Amino acid sequence: MDEAFLDLESVAVELDEELLDAIDDKAFADHRDNRDAAVRDLLDEWLKQRAAEDADESI
Repeated sequence: MDEAFLDLESVAVELDEELLDAIDDKAFADHRDNRDAAVRDLLDEWLKQRAAEDADESI
C-alpha cells in the first residue's frame, strides 16, 4: 500500500444506486437516519473483511 495517501483528509467515491439504498437502510435502522455514520460503519466492516481475506491468503 502506498502510504502517501494516508495523509488525505477526504476521499471521493462514486456509489451505485444499490449501494446507496443499502446505506440508507443501514442509516435508518442503526444510526437514527445518519448517513455519515452508516458509511463509516460499512467502510469499517469492509476494511475488516478485507484484512481477514488478506490474512487467509497469507496462510
